Amino acid sequence: MGCDKADMQVMPMLEGLKRGYAVVVINYRLSGEAKFPALVQDAKAAIRWIRANAPRYSFDPNRIAAWGSSAGGYQATMMGVSVYVQSLQDESLGSADQSCAVQAVVTRFGPTDFLKMDEYLIEQGLPPLPGQEHSAADSPESLLLGQKITEVPERVKAANPETYVTPDAPPFFIQHGAQDPVVPVQMSIHLAAKLEQAIGKDKVRLELLEGAGHGAPQFETPENVEKVLDWLDRRLKRTG
Repeated sequence: MGCDKADMQVMPMLEGLKRGYAVVVINYRLSGEAKFPALVQDAKAAIRWIRANAPRYSFDPNRIAAWGSSAGGYQATMMGVSVYVQSLQDESLGSADQSCAVQAVVTRFGPTDFLKMDEYLIEQGLPPLPGQEHSAADSPESLLLGQKITEVPERVKAANPETYVTPDAPPFFIQHGAQDPVVPVQMSIHLAAKLEQAIGKDKVRLELLEGAGHGAPQFETPENVEKVLDWLDRRLKRTG
């Protein structure tokens, strides 16, 4: 519903500059501007742009990772699982001759199946406050899809990253706060399990941060950021 690529959430990613990574931070159309799948199409267009402009900016087009939190985590996950899904592409946005594939994904407390969010929160003993249910007509998820989510289950399925998981997915590093009152931790647990079945346990790392809520400070500590960058090093950097 609201974000900007210049906000403070980008600070952990910018630490990658110290290790020789290029960091590209994107904006995309929000739910007040366009409905799903526009935001996913925009992110894919950004990846194609990166590849198209790799010589100009000294990017490595063969080693791209997607990293995001919350709605950005949703976007990063979609980038990892839906590269071949034509309905989530809009090549008219530019660089149609380039691939939108990524080689690694870091996703933190991102939603998956919108219809299960309230159910999972109740299971966790963290029920949403009255008027803040994800199934409400004015919830972020309903606004993204353009209709109350309980009335459009097929659209919810189309927006669920789990729908697109295949053995072609890249390695994933998933983090989630165990006490998240906004996006239930079960989202990441089930996503990790589905990815493990598809690409193998050795390519999926799931970490639940005890006592952490949605966007808690534990995610931004130097130690945690270093851990994520170490994982990216192992997955992306050349050896020898």
